[in-house]
Amino acid sequence: MGMSVTISAADATQDAESILKLQYLCYQREAEIYQDWSIEPLTQSLDALRAELTEGRAFVARLGDEIVASVRGRLDEDGTVRIAKLIVHPRMQRHGIGGRLLDAIESHYAAEPAPAAKRFQLFTGHRSEGNLRLYRSKGYAQVATREIGPQLTLVTLEKAA
Repeated sequence: MGMSVTISAADATQDAESILKLQYLCYQREAEIYQDWSIEPLTQSLDALRAELTEGRAFVARLGDEIVASVRGRLDEDGTVRIAKLIVHPRMQRHGIGGRLLDAIESHYAAEPAPAAKRFQLFTGHRSEGNLRLYRSKGYAQVATREIGPQLTLVTLEKAA
């Protein structure tokens, strides 16, 4: 490729539109797997995404000026960092970028002063094998499942901070 991918904090104002477009592209595969194009990542508004970026912390991976991956996290009052919407452009998958983004968000919250993160938690669909494989390779273990409908069961995974 000639360029290296860099990881940095996302900017709610400058990066939101690019993240939303990437999110829409990346969640097409999930929608296809579960035969549901009404999933929240495909219907989220730009304003709602900006609010998410402002309420928590987000990181992006850039190849040159292009955002090719993103992840979001938010620390709850109970010490749980809720990691969400880890996305990697389809052409950039299987190059370790998702793992690097997970490392970045975990490192950020692990280094935060009080209230300290006690655990990291995320979820994915039960048929999203690539996601489950990545999360397990990063030390996450299944702690719960929740049936959303006949096509989808959410798997919640967690690890200690």
